[in-house]
Amino acid sequence: MDNIAFHITDIAANSIRANASDIEIDIQIRNTLICIRIADNGCGMDPETVSKIRSPFYTTRTTRKIGLGLPFLIQNAEQTGGNVEISSIQGKGTVIVARFVSSHIDCPPWGDLAGTMAMLIGSNPDINIRFSYHADKVSLDISTQELKEILEDMPLSHPKVMLYLKEFIANQIVTSS
Repeated sequence: MDNIAFHITDIAANSIRANASDIEIDIQIRNTLICIRIADNGCGMDPETVSKIRSPFYTTRTTRKIGLGLPFLIQNAEQTGGNVEISSIQGKGTVIVARFVSSHIDCPPWGDLAGTMAMLIGSNPDINIRFSYHADKVSLDISTQELKEILEDMPLSHPKVMLYLKEFIANQIVTSS
């Protein structure tokens, strides 16, 4: 995973597989610290599973024997001088907080953050995805539920809606990325 948007997609996909109906993606940028918090109300994990998920040779998926998403996230964050915290309660949900030092030479690029968020929201209309982005003078807060109320009968998966959403997010966050 060579950019931050891919990491966000991977963690959100884990939340979706965990049957989350609510996913919160919160990005805070202060000076050179990028803090990404992804929380869900999915099935959560027991303490034993949480202790194993840092290993690339552990996965709960039955389609393959390795799980590289979280180990790559941890590696990328730690290479910059950052870290990753994982907390989970079985039956309640999971919270992952990743911190990157953006001034470090090994900090991955953002990738297509706006496209990632538009894709996550448009592709999962039955999940309330809340996206918050706060940096310097930039503040953006949107949610699937809010968009559905504004758009009424227009589906979030409509190509024009997804394109507008991508452009809207990109225009809001472009000043700080």
